[in-house]
Amino acid sequence: MGKVTIENLKELDYKSNEAYKTLRTNVAFCGKKIKVIDITSCAPGEGKSVVSFHLAMSLAEAGKKVVFIDADLRKSVLLGRYHLDQEVKGLTHYLTGIIHKEEVIYETNIKNLSMIFAGPVPPNPAELLGNKYSTTLIDELRDEYDYVIIDTPPLGSVIDSAIIAAKSDGAILVVEANSHSYRMIASVKTQLEKAGCKILGAVLNKVDMDSKSYYSHYSGKLYKKYSKYYLAE
Repeated sequence: MGKVTIENLKELDYKSNEAYKTLRTNVAFCGKKIKVIDITSCAPGEGKSVVSFHLAMSLAEAGKKVVFIDADLRKSVLLGRYHLDQEVKGLTHYLTGIIHKEEVIYETNIKNLSMIFAGPVPPNPAELLGNKYSTTLIDELRDEYDYVIIDTPPLGSVIDSAIIAAKSDGAILVVEANSHSYRMIASVKTQLEKAGCKILGAVLNKVDMDSKSYYSHYSGKLYKKYSKYYLAE
């Protein structure tokens, strides 16, 4: 297992920090059997990767042993956002059978948090994510870590996330406020259900918390409609 230093980590403001603590608590309330979590969105640009990474960080800060997997093999943003101090091997290298699992897991400078980076863009992402190496990796990490947080591509664009969802214990959908029709969101929800994945809930992202209409708008009609689709049982 290698080690990397993640740089360019920005300190969260109070509201964001509290939001991730709440998300962390809600994940814990899902039960001890929910360990492998697929995080996806409807479309690119909704903040899925940021939410995934900060949830993993928050769980690690709470003393949980966490591994974060960047499974967005088509368009990973993590390496560009968090400048690393060295080159790394990634998930693609492992899924093609080139190297062993231990060679793609990296301890980070964040206590309790390890990472598996995406690696080079392959010509067949969906096939790789669905192969035997992927299943073996997830099963082994489930036994070794308290939580396995997997950042997957937007399900409204490609099928990759549903493939990972079928191997996961639950899924979280990140939705940008005021960006999609309910029909679009319901379609993504249906794809996750067809994969046999339990939907843990949704994160309504990029909400203008300072807007005067926030509480009346989002705690009213919008909240009721989103909760109809996403609130966990």
